[in-house]
Amino acid sequence: MAAVPVALPMARCLAWPVAPMLHTKAFWLTANIAVPSLILVLVPYMVPPVVGYAALLGSRKPLPHRRHVEHIITHTHTLLSSIMNKKWQILPKISQKFREQFPEIPEVVLQLLHNRGLIGQTQIDEFLNPDYSQDVHNPGLFRNMSKAVERIFQAIEKNELIIIHGDYDADGVCAAVILYSTLKELGAKHLDVFLPDRELEGYGVNKDTIELLIASGAKLIITCDCGISNKAEVELAQKNNVDVIITDHHTVPPKVPPAFAIIHPKIPNETYPDKGLSGGGVAFKLAQALINEYKKKNENNNWEGFEKRLLELVAISSVADMVPLLGESRTLTKYGLIVLNRTKRLGLRQLIEITGLNKNPENILTSENIGFQLAPRINAAGRMQHANTAYQLLIASDATEAKELARELDANNKERQKITEKMTKEAREIIEQEKQKDAPILFALKDGWPLGLVGLVASRLCDKFYRPVLVMTKKGDTIHGSGRSIDEINIIEKLEKLKNYFEKFGGHPQACGFTLSDAKQLENFKKDLIALVAKDAAKKDLTPTLTIDAEINLEEINWELYDSLGKFEPFGQDNPMPRYLGKNLTIARVDAMGANCQHLKLLIKHNNGMTHKMIGFGFGDEERVGTNWCEALKINDKIDAVFEISVNQWNGNRELQLKIVDLIKI
Repeated sequence: MAAVPVALPMARCLAWPVAPMLHTKAFWLTANIAVPSLILVLVPYMVPPVVGYAALLGSRKPLPHRRHVEHIITHTHTLLSSIMNKKWQILPKISQKFREQFPEIPEVVLQLLHNRGLIGQTQIDEFLNPDYSQDVHNPGLFRNMSKAVERIFQAIEKNELIIIHGDYDADGVCAAVILYSTLKELGAKHLDVFLPDRELEGYGVNKDTIELLIASGAKLIITCDCGISNKAEVELAQKNNVDVIITDHHTVPPKVPPAFAIIHPKIPNETYPDKGLSGGGVAFKLAQALINEYKKKNENNNWEGFEKRLLELVAISSVADMVPLLGESRTLTKYGLIVLNRTKRLGLRQLIEITGLNKNPENILTSENIGFQLAPRINAAGRMQHANTAYQLLIASDATEAKELARELDANNKERQKITEKMTKEAREIIEQEKQKDAPILFALKDGWPLGLVGLVASRLCDKFYRPVLVMTKKGDTIHGSGRSIDEINIIEKLEKLKNYFEKFGGHPQACGFTLSDAKQLENFKKDLIALVAKDAAKKDLTPTLTIDAEINLEEINWELYDSLGKFEPFGQDNPMPRYLGKNLTIARVDAMGANCQHLKLLIKHNNGMTHKMIGFGFGDEERVGTNWCEALKINDKIDAVFEISVNQWNGNRELQLKIVDLIKI
């Protein structure tokens, strides 16, 4: 079966042609529901790493250690405050008893382990030395896995049409590629992939799509990274003798769909031990189970290599979707990065090349590279055009085609950045003109805003104002919105209480997407949501807090420390890049960098005269951080700064560089 040329209009909704029915004009015109992506995509000049957006999974509680801090620095005496007047919280120093318990581990490593709640021998061993053969759980522990595997093999043997229904973000696309590649390798001949159009179908499984897949002759639909909120759509499929297997990881609604089987780590009574998998991670567990079952009946020594090659897709999905990088997700991502650094996937090779990540042969790809270079470009396809471009890139078998697709994604990403900047400025002006800044939740609505970008704008405004933010776009009589929230306010919980307002909604505690069923009810919806959030917010301190791992002297920053920090890769949600506090630092030099002088570069020295270079991405952009630090700081000024320790590489040279997270002028 030949791939649909990317340039054809029909590539908008299908990653692979399904059946003659789906090539008709009706297929491309009937879907009409759209919900924005729930996933934050990081822009290249945001302050890394992938932290700050608390997309914690519903069943996961904050680590206990985060609630107990050594001391809080408020800096009431300062001339210039930190970004958004954040409280700086330094986590407690480890005890002598804890040091003595693990004498073989350097103190700097022990401190970080303790900060992440890793205090037992088994926890520490699994974290520092993940072992794929021991730390990856048996997929058969999912209570519905054997049922799903049996049905899929039945469909393959009967040559039934199997449709893999993915999503339009990096997680959903990677999950679709994982399942498509596996089923194809297992011998499925009648197999296709459907990726929804963000504008036409929206997030999740669409009723019109189900009807079209039924008409096309589908007998089995396998969802990935979606489906758990689509009770009515699954009922429609089952009523028409089409079985649905759901693989998903999103927040579970009170009533789950009556699917043939549900593979989801957080559904009620689920026995699977790890609850923090991405959509791609859940799809991988199904792929694992299928491979294991096949190996029982067939001799094939190539399956282990095939399984491991899927891990690079799991790594991309996990980092892009910001699931907790602890437990099994950490192990899968760590091994996935090993595969990614040696990738044989032509599309990823071209994407790595076009981002310049291949220019330094010593530069090893990290989770930060996924979060800031690769994932934004993969996500740009679904945001700006259609996710099919990203899907085709990941399955490309022709180098020329892969190069063209990588260029297209790169161009989409650059355009996405420009439009997002413009939209953010417009949304901020709306909030300020309507004098919303002190409200418990903020709203911005404008006709014609691209649906694929409202979530990014909501994220930026949430970071700026430290309040929940809903950004909405209106097309005709329909209002679509995307929201981002702070740790203290569970936004999807609030929307659940107002579900009668929505045609469709879903998300996580700190991210949501929705379509209003009646645009005329917008003001009533806003009023009711404000009341719910205000009631919750009144009980909490909503001052933004910056958690710091430890205070450090400049003389302690060296290559040995940097190498020790490398043991904590991959960094991401629940395992952020370590943050350190340097106090009473003297500025020896100030420079502005970037095309618009939006980045800050400093040479700083400590009391003993030792110097280090600092870089503050976006710290020259007053609109984003509140102060143009390139102009506000002068030579001999003193600052306290929170930073991450990184490496700057150019022309084969390497030097330590401190990435500023926040700073205060003393």
